[in-house]
Amino acid sequence: MREHDRIRLRHMLDEAHEAISFAHGRTRADLDSDRMLALSLVKAIEIVGEAASQVSEATRARLPDVPWADIAGMRNRLVHAYFDINLEIAWQTVGQDLPPLVAALERALADE
Repeated sequence: MREHDRIRLRHMLDEAHEAISFAHGRTRADLDSDRMLALSLVKAIEIVGEAASQVSEATRARLPDVPWADIAGMRNRLVHAYFDINLEIAWQTVGQDLPPLVAALERALADE
């Protein structure tokens, strides 16, 4: 794996961990009352998506368990439709989608 890809996978992993830690001990309702939490989660998800968009096609092909298009699509939605972010989807992303992504990225980086 190219060093550039390894760095981007590490960025994805670090930000996914960060988002999960921000949400730890919090509830979905907290997003409605804590603007900093909402912005923190959205920004972390954006960074995961931006890093994913910088990973080469060769590395993406080696990691078919990672939903590359979905991750990049989420980033694009958050960045370009910032005025209409669905916090329910952001919350579900952090709680349901990021933990398996973390596991896949940890496996990929451990194999290197």
